[in-house]
Amino acid sequence: MRGIEQVPWIYDALCALYERMGLLRWRHWLVEGARGRTLDLGCGTGRNLPHYRPGVQVVGLDPAWPSLARARRRGPTVPLVIGSAERLPFRDGSFDTVVSGLVFCSVPDARRGLAEVARVLRPGGALRMLEHVRSTRPWKARLQDLGEPFWIRLTGGCHPNRDTERAVEECGFRIEPEGRRARGDMRRFSARSG
Repeated sequence: MRGIEQVPWIYDALCALYERMGLLRWRHWLVEGARGRTLDLGCGTGRNLPHYRPGVQVVGLDPAWPSLARARRRGPTVPLVIGSAERLPFRDGSFDTVVSGLVFCSVPDARRGLAEVARVLRPGGALRMLEHVRSTRPWKARLQDLGEPFWIRLTGGCHPNRDTERAVEECGFRIEPEGRRARGDMRRFSARSG
């Protein structure tokens, strides 16, 4: 089912609003740490692409062609690939960094996607994530659980109650304390495999 996340102009308008409310600083942090060959996993409409440092070789991947068409305008020289997180079309150890901004809430099989991230990262490579996650407040977590079916339909697949940090750790990544931040139900962190 198609939701607002698959309608590029609606998604961009919502992101612009959130960026004015502070998300832009976190987006800058997300890409500032990218080094070498970098996969922007779930690049969507390309909102990260203009923020990468010179010298970072970015490849964008997203499952939605309309989003990639919009991303092309923001990153005209960036190679863009259509594909899913669960079946990354890249060789083992292809990337120094994988950047994932507001993506794993919508990946149908998040654990399989994280296993693929671990596969395509070079030894010592970094996974940099920005996500909204399951609330640590029990009453809010229950609301997220109750609202999940409606939210999935509205957005086209976003799960508001995923415990992404736990999934990252259970898939063999170690979350680094440096740069790790929590603000409400938003999280940003860098992690290394093994």
